[in-house]
Amino acid sequence: MVGRLILRGLLCGLVAGLLAFGFARLFGEPLVERAIAFETAMDQAKGEAPEHEVVSRETQAGLGLLTGTVVVGTALGGLFALAFALLHGRLGSSNARETAALLALAGFVVLAVVPLIKYPANPPSIGDPDTIGLRTALYFELIALSLAAGALGTALARLLASARGVFDANLAGIALFAALVAAALWFMPAVDEVPEHFSAVLLWQFRMTALGIQAVIWSTIGLGFGTFAHRLLENIPLGDAPVRTATAAR
Repeated sequence: MVGRLILRGLLCGLVAGLLAFGFARLFGEPLVERAIAFETAMDQAKGEAPEHEVVSRETQAGLGLLTGTVVVGTALGGLFALAFALLHGRLGSSNARETAALLALAGFVVLAVVPLIKYPANPPSIGDPDTIGLRTALYFELIALSLAAGALGTALARLLASARGVFDANLAGIALFAALVAAALWFMPAVDEVPEHFSAVLLWQFRMTALGIQAVIWSTIGLGFGTFAHRLLENIPLGDAPVRTATAAR
């Protein structure tokens, strides 16, 4: 059963990656072109020659972008299916669609929204090449902290559910998650490398588009996988579902 769920998760992730590619091409690439034009103008003003393109813009905006979104989407879909197999029936609902929706919302908040609050996506011409390693490390460190906060919040909610009720327990878990995330955002070092005179509107639009790409991926996986999982599990009593048995065996 877990294998069948993973297969459906990979399929939903693939579709999500294709939709994200279309969204990025339609809304993101025009912003990238404007940012590159700004960078070129700045280089010309300084009398510097433009950097040689290792990979052409056509390839970056086409095959490169498609490969990136499809690989990320498919990988997230497989991991989503594994998480669903582990958590289905343990989140206060035995409905597959509800579980998938809650899991997708949690993934979007934990893996996309929280990191982008502190380290938002930046278009070309922003960022010192010498600090790319540091910025990448800080971004993934914040993702790890966000995951840890989510796990602790979920554990607290499950611990309090029997004594305080599901609603109050979930509120307590969310409050703990929010407090831990706020602390992490406060103590993590800031990175501000936006050049002077760069368009604030362009920067805002690019960051919202980056968040929109994540929203497309997570909503597609959550809704699509929830439908598939519901059809697969609807005739299986929750107590006898092979999902739990297979997950525990692993």
